[in-house]
Amino acid sequence: MKSPKIVWIGRIISILIAPLFAMSAVMKLIVHPEVVKGMEHLQLPQTLIRPLGVLELFCLVVYLIPQTAVLGAILLTGYLGGAILTHVRIGEPIYTHIGLGIVIWLGIWLRELRLRQILPVRLTSSSDK
Repeated sequence: MKSPKIVWIGRIISILIAPLFAMSAVMKLIVHPEVVKGMEHLQLPQTLIRPLGVLELFCLVVYLIPQTAVLGAILLTGYLGGAILTHVRIGEPIYTHIGLGIVIWLGIWLRELRLRQILPVRLTSSSDK
């Protein structure tokens, strides 16, 4: 059954993380000095700044469109995977990136009934043993 309350919670979660990715993408697209500094810190070439901004924005838009939201979650997960690898490579923590990935999937899982059907969460009780 598709509970409207659960679907709305999923939509709200998804909408709440959207500004984070949107701001990050825009900062890359305008090549903000802080992004340049960050790329130097991560030992990545500045030529990647705008392409990463376009990619991030594309993934976010696909995630926010209801018909393509699952594909968008997959794409954002891949994007975050690259960010995780980049930070692991230089010995930085990755908790924020992992948390973002969890929130992305929680939002889509709550708002997409078909996803809940193929990835069910089952709570077991002591009587199920």
